[in-house]
Amino acid sequence: MRSASSLFASLGYYKASQVGLWSVWLSGFLLISLSLYASQRLPSPFRDHNKRPKVATYNGSGDSAFPSVTIFSAPSPFVGSVGARQALAVRSWLALSPDVVVVLFGQHPSILSFATTLASRVLVESTIDFTFLGTPFYHSMVARSRASSSDIAVLIDPETILLPDFISALHYTHKLHHDWLLVARPRNVSHFPFHLDDTGKHWLQEDGKQIKIGKLREFVIQKQRWSYCGSRVLLAWNTGELPLHAGVLPPFLYGKGLHDQWVINEALSSEIRLVFDASESISSFYPESMGLWSDQFSRPSELGADFGERIWEFDGNSHLATLYGTLYLRPTNISNNLVKLVKCGGKYLFINVAEIAYNTFQGPDVHNGRLLPSSGKEQGRYGLLRMRSIVQSGREKLMACIKDSSSVNRKLDCSSMELSTVAFKFSRQLPFPFSLESLLHTVVGDDRSIVLAVAGNSYRDMLMSWVCRLRRLSISNFIVCALDPEIYHFAILQGLPVFKDPLAPSNISFNDCHFGTKCFQRVTKVKSRLVLQILKLGYDVLLSDVDVYWFNNPMPFLRSFGPAVLVAQSDEYKVKGPINMMNDLDPFQR
Repeated sequence: MRSASSLFASLGYYKASQVGLWSVWLSGFLLISLSLYASQRLPSPFRDHNKRPKVATYNGSGDSAFPSVTIFSAPSPFVGSVGARQALAVRSWLALSPDVVVVLFGQHPSILSFATTLASRVLVESTIDFTFLGTPFYHSMVARSRASSSDIAVLIDPETILLPDFISALHYTHKLHHDWLLVARPRNVSHFPFHLDDTGKHWLQEDGKQIKIGKLREFVIQKQRWSYCGSRVLLAWNTGELPLHAGVLPPFLYGKGLHDQWVINEALSSEIRLVFDASESISSFYPESMGLWSDQFSRPSELGADFGERIWEFDGNSHLATLYGTLYLRPTNISNNLVKLVKCGGKYLFINVAEIAYNTFQGPDVHNGRLLPSSGKEQGRYGLLRMRSIVQSGREKLMACIKDSSSVNRKLDCSSMELSTVAFKFSRQLPFPFSLESLLHTVVGDDRSIVLAVAGNSYRDMLMSWVCRLRRLSISNFIVCALDPEIYHFAILQGLPVFKDPLAPSNISFNDCHFGTKCFQRVTKVKSRLVLQILKLGYDVLLSDVDVYWFNNPMPFLRSFGPAVLVAQSDEYKVKGPINMMNDLDPFQR
């Protein structure tokens, strides 16, 4: 039997514990209340993001949650007829929905000037990778698009007009519980006598009267003509961590052929996403009545005399498509091997023209069309979905839709024979037409100053690191002298302003060109001779080794010394004493 003192102690402990529990509960309640209050004080974009469902629902009435969409494109300068087509196309994208945001890749001042007229919904991205001629790299565009915070990313050519049924298709595909890649090929419309009003919300006829979207779509269908399979392709996908395809995307040049076909082929081969063709269910078209296509999207045979010296860009893409991926070995017939998204009787359907038609998910209460996910090898080439067969009712109408889709498919047969006309090329000597003099004329600005680097193949990694740092510092007036064919070919594929020195020593390797060796001395003489040659051509020159790290842009400081000055800096480091000794100097000469 416990004593009174021990009982009192137990009761005291119980009371203390009870008070402690109440304190913990009260503290938790206060923390929860504070969190709710703080969440209400967040800016609206954060609240909207937290409230947005992972899968949007859409009943066709337009009052559903709208997935956020960002449209990416790389326009040419907004001048002439090309600029007019691009301006109309961009405005048509903005007319799709107030929530659509457009990102334009470009460096030309006219692109920024055009974007400023459309307020905050059009952004200009100039930090992706470009060649020294201003051509954007396709892999850099895709990487930036995949990093989008939107629910859906769209990559489209800058002269393709979109109508609102594109948004309806995105609503529908956004409901899929699997990752997907939408592919569409725009049509050509010979004559398009319509334009958007000043508000950018309504389409107008030539007489200024408003035309309804349904009538406008009927006009496009009547006047449409399917374009060349490889010329213009629209890609859209749900964003997230899942890649579009397995492997690495090579450094294709945008608009120079094969990059879209390569991505689609790899996406199909990888079987990571459901890849489908929505060309027949959306209105995407190019108005021919506004002029000819811009050169950046034309095939080499269509460029005629203007093609000139730019053939190396097409040959470079062909070379990369031959080396990487499966397009060269196993090209996919995009017209026949893609599941098609069509609209029949007001409902969207996935159709495999070669085999059988299937109905797709129409809502949570429709059991006969629900998507049934599968996994492993049973997923097959056509994506990550297995669907139940269509119901018997409406079969005749559905078969008519399938027949119409098959007819379109025959008109647009993008077979491997079509790819053969592109002529895959594997060559270690691309027809790069630039000499030292022509590069200086192309790259150098008004200040007539140039940064020169000399590199061999054993320094290719250091060269790219050096180039990336200069781009980071917004320095574009540089050229590279290639000491061997390997680095010359590599630099061309990387879009660098590179030239060959006919007097450069041969048989240069990293192991044989250590400091003080005869090989090192021969390379040093190449640098000195090139500096003198550039000076005689009337340019200021800064010679830098590619293993030198640039913290800042030294050009403004160096130009402050005036004409006829030699400035040199040592990379030798000493804690005490002078650091600018006679060895290891990088000169700037005027």
